[in-house]
Parts: sequence; structure tokens; C-alpha cells
Amino acid sequence: MQTFHYKGRTQRGDAIEGNIEANSSGAVASQLINNGVTPIDIVEAKVRQDTWGDLKRQLGGGQPGLDDVILFSRQMYTLMKAGVPIVRSINGLATSVRNPIMAETLNTIVEGLESGRELSSTFAQHPKIFSSLFVSMIQVGENTGRLDEAFLQVSQHLELEKETRDRIKAALRYPSFVLMAITAAMFIINIFVIPAFASVFASFKAELPLPTRVLIATSDFTIAYWPYLLAAIVGGIFAFRYYIKTDNGRYVWDRTKLRIPVVGSIIMRSLLARFSRSFAMATRAGVPLVQALTVVARAVDNEFVGDRIRQMRTGVERGDTLTRTAAATDMFTPLVLQMLAVGEETGAVDDMLGEVADFYEREVDYDLKNLSAALEPILLLIIAGMVLVLALGVFLPMWDLGKVALGR
Repeated sequence: MQTFHYKGRTQRGDAIEGNIEANSSGAVASQLINNGVTPIDIVEAKVRQDTWGDLKRQLGGGQPGLDDVILFSRQMYTLMKAGVPIVRSINGLATSVRNPIMAETLNTIVEGLESGRELSSTFAQHPKIFSSLFVSMIQVGENTGRLDEAFLQVSQHLELEKETRDRIKAALRYPSFVLMAITAAMFIINIFVIPAFASVFASFKAELPLPTRVLIATSDFTIAYWPYLLAAIVGGIFAFRYYIKTDNGRYVWDRTKLRIPVVGSIIMRSLLARFSRSFAMATRAGVPLVQALTVVARAVDNEFVGDRIRQMRTGVERGDTLTRTAAATDMFTPLVLQMLAVGEETGAVDDMLGEVADFYEREVDYDLKNLSAALEPILLLIIAGMVLVLALGVFLPMWDLGKVALGR
């Protein structure tokens, strides 16, 4: 991404300027408009390299995560409810946070507030820490005079999101460990075990069965070319990470994740739960429908699902109902579409979406509790296949050689 310097005016007519990281100047303009800022000038900024500062930040801590943002939102809610001024609140939090990048960000926010900018626009200058949904909720809180409630709603939403992510990571930890152990075992067997058996078989000078010849050939290839194999694996990992950072690569990878057997359906439902919860919170806070869909499309953190949500936004802009546009995406179950239809008819879309989020979250929670049991047969088949190949490759020639020895 590139860093762009922008100048614009808020809805109140105040002049603001700052830096935003984005892929293009058009993306910067879209983000500013969604945050209620009219862009006047957008140019590519010249970022001064600060190697020593970057090193100090890396030694002190990485990029702030959800924990840091949740704690900040909770503390801001408490301070705002107690009547502490915004600048004093953020100044105090900047001196108490442990993450140096978060502290530097809060100091930058204070500088923006002291120069006359709105709180939401200062948050928007740091998209890597504060999401577009976070910024939109704070903007609504500013416009309605309920900033403390906005911080509370954001913290509750982020806590639910973090809990879902942690459950998915915990459920996938065991299968991932088993697969890594199997891969490591295959390399060890190829490099150390098979060559020992190959030397024994070669001393008999007998014709070996096909499985044994395949194992020996694979082992010889691994031993002879292991530096190239290691380089190919490392290069493949770096190439993959570079590819998924591109727009097309991220879209393909996000779509592929949803097609993984067993796990893909869980990820899909967790994304739909995040969409429903975020959209319900945004509409309940008074964010316009089209803007809410735009914000939530970025908040789901999946380019494939985000593209479907943007299709919903396009349909709403054409005058279609929310239910009809949702049905066209092929993402929602008939039960969810019925709840959306009821919400539109009764004017309680936010409540119905909250029920949809609860429905998906219950399904995800149930599936995560049974994920290990669902993956165990697959892992057993992989291990059984590996053991079968090794048994055929090792014990078949030993059996044949034993018969030859007895025949002599």
C-alpha cells in the first residue's frame, strides 16, 4: 500500500488534513466520503524513513491487536461516562498503554483534536488499528451526542468478534499440529529410515516390489535434492504470502478458504455472523443503509464475502429490497431471508439481524465443539494411508527375502 496526504472538509465545514494508507487515491477518496469527509486534494505522501524508530517500535511491541482496541474502547467509555474531557482522556491513556505503536497513535490523535479535527476523522487516519466500522460508530456517536454509548457498543462488538476468532483458532490447533507432525515424520523416514532398509535390500540383489522401489526412489530424490526442496518450500511460502496481499490473490484465497471441507462452512457462518452483528449495530446506531453496507463489507475481513455485500449495496441503490439483494448473493439460508423480510416489513431490520447473528453464532459454537470429532476420521485416514505405504514398502520385500532364504 501507498501513503497519501489528503485535504478535505467535514460535514460542519471544518478543514482537515492527514495521511491514509491505501492502494490508490480513489480508495482514499471513497474512504473519506464514507467517513463524512469531502476530499479536496489527495496526493502521494513522501514518507520519511525512520529505521531507528521502527526498530524501537518492533522491539517494544508489534501492531496493536483487538485486545488493545477493546481495552481502549472500554476505558474511553468509562472516562466519557464520568465526564472527563476527550483530550484529557486520550492523553491519560497514551501514557498508560504498553504498546508503543498504540501510544504513538493516541498522541497523534490528540494532536489532531487540538488542531480542531473531529474524533472520528482522527481515527480514520489509522485504518490498520481502527476499522471503518469503528470509525463509523464513533462518527454516529459524535453526531448524536452519545459518544460514550458508541464506545461501549464498539467494545462489545469487538469482544464478540475476538471470542469467535479465538474459538476457531483453538479448534484448528490440534488438526494443524497433527498434520505438521505427519509431514515431519515423512521427511525423517525418507532421510534416515528408508536408506537403512535400502542398503539391506541391496545386499540380497533381489528384485524389489513396486511399493519398495517407489519408497527408495522417493528417499533418494529427497536426500539428493533436499536443499532445492527446502528452497522451493520457503520460496513458495513467500510467493504465496505476496500473492494473497494483492487484490486478486486475496479474493481467490478468501474464496478458497470457504471451500475447505468441514472447516470452510464454519468460517462462512462465522463471517455471516460478523456481517449480521456489524450491520445490526450500524443500522441501530442510525448509519444510513448504503453507508452501513459499505462499512460492513470491509469489516467482515473477507474479500469474497465483502464483494457479495457490495453487490447487496448496488441492489439497494437501484431500489431493490434488502431481502431480494441478499437472496441474489446465495449466501443466506431461507430461514435468514425470511427473518430479513419480516424485519423490512416491521421496520425492525436491526433486531432481526441481531437474531440472525445469534443463530449463526450458536451454529458456529456447536460446530467448533464437534470439529475435532469431525476431523478425526480424516486424520486417521491420512495416518493409515502413510502406515500402509510404509508397511507395503518395508515388509513385502522382507517377506519375499525370508522365503528366498528358507528355500535355500
